[in-house]
Parts: sequence; structure tokens; C-alpha cells
Amino acid sequence: MAETTPPDAPSVFRTALIIEDHPLFGDALAMTLQSVSGIEQVTHAESLGQAAGFLESGRAFDVLLLDLNLPDVDGLEGLVTLRRIAPDLPILLVTSVNETRVIRSALAAGAAGFVPKHSRREIFRAAFQALAAGEIYAPDLPGDDEMDAMPQKGGTAAIRRLSQLTRQQAKILDLICEGKMNKQIAYELAIAETTVKAHVTAIMRKLGVSSRTQAVLMARDATMTGQLSDAGGHS
Repeated sequence: MAETTPPDAPSVFRTALIIEDHPLFGDALAMTLQSVSGIEQVTHAESLGQAAGFLESGRAFDVLLLDLNLPDVDGLEGLVTLRRIAPDLPILLVTSVNETRVIRSALAAGAAGFVPKHSRREIFRAAFQALAAGEIYAPDLPGDDEMDAMPQKGGTAAIRRLSQLTRQQAKILDLICEGKMNKQIAYELAIAETTVKAHVTAIMRKLGVSSRTQAVLMARDATMTGQLSDAGGHS
């Protein structure tokens, strides 16, 4: 017999978008959500591109559930992209990736919480109760002392700052990393060179750097230290 929603289940979420490329797991997750969280309507996306299409078309969702291992994106890049498209929506990671460093970086980049794949329904219920209260949910991570004792490189701070860029700013930073100058960027994006200069100034301010070179180094730091890419390894 299917489990019914308990009386004290959070009711602030009615629609959800599950971004998961395994249809069977997506279906099972949808059933779990409907039984523990009061969600009435669930939509599936099997890639980041499909999810972005749903969001950009104006479809409304109350919460996003994201697997870090997707066919068209590496690691935390999917999360960062979704934060730019839908900055006000809570994003709950439901993934087999459980490395503390990766999860900590995901939370720094704006994830609302983390639930390991194949968790019990009670865990999902607790996660949605936390999200409904505006809290972060991250079970089974080391304590604060152990987290603080771990070697920390610049990647966590870098990804936090990179996640603050708008989509257009992120595109411009990518082109800067490719070595392109303002005039070339303006031509490629079909915008005025003065607009590019304004974006570059905003990018450097958000990243807390004073030069294009430092911006490039920060972007590479986030990738080379594994914060953006080594969450991969398809599930």
C-alpha cells in the first residue's frame, strides 16, 4: 500500500522538476516526493539542456531536484547554470556523489541541500521539512571541526563567487578564458564593445579581482581543484 502524506508534511511545494537521466529512478523519486512532501505535479528532465528549456520557457516549479551526474554537463557546472537561470528556486541535490569536498562546494554554490540516492523516505521527508523552513539539509557529512581541518584550496571560494555571475557574464568570462579581447567578444555575442567593458568590470567586482588575468586564474582554480569537474563519473 502506498504511503500517504502525513498531516505535518510541508505544503509549500506543489510542483517539482526532477533532473535525472535514469527514467526508472526518476519515476521512483517522483513517487517518493508525492508521498512525503505534498508535491502534486512532477516533471522529468533527462539532461541539463532539457531542464534549462523548461525553465526558460516560463514553466513554473516550486523546487528542483538535481543529479550531479548528467550526460551533458560535468560536476557542479549544472548546479551553477541552474542557479543563474532560476536564482530563487531551491535546488536539492539527489545524487550518488558523496565526497564531502564536492558537497561542501555545492552548498557554497547555492544548493539548498543534499540527499544521497536511494535514501529512505524518512530522509526525503526530513529534507523537504528543512527546505520548507528555509534551512539547508545536508545529512551524513563530517562535523564542523573535521570539515575545518580539511585542506582548503581556493576552489570553494571561487565557485561561490562564480555562481554570482549572470549567464551573460559567465559567457563573457568563458571567452576571456579563451584569450579573446573585448572587441572579439562584442562581435561574437553581437553586443556593443562598451557593453562588454561594463560586464567585465562587473565580473571583476563580483569575483573580487582587479584584472582579467586574475579572473581567468580564479575560473581555472575552480576547475583545476576539482570543484567544477571531478564530481563526474556517470552513475
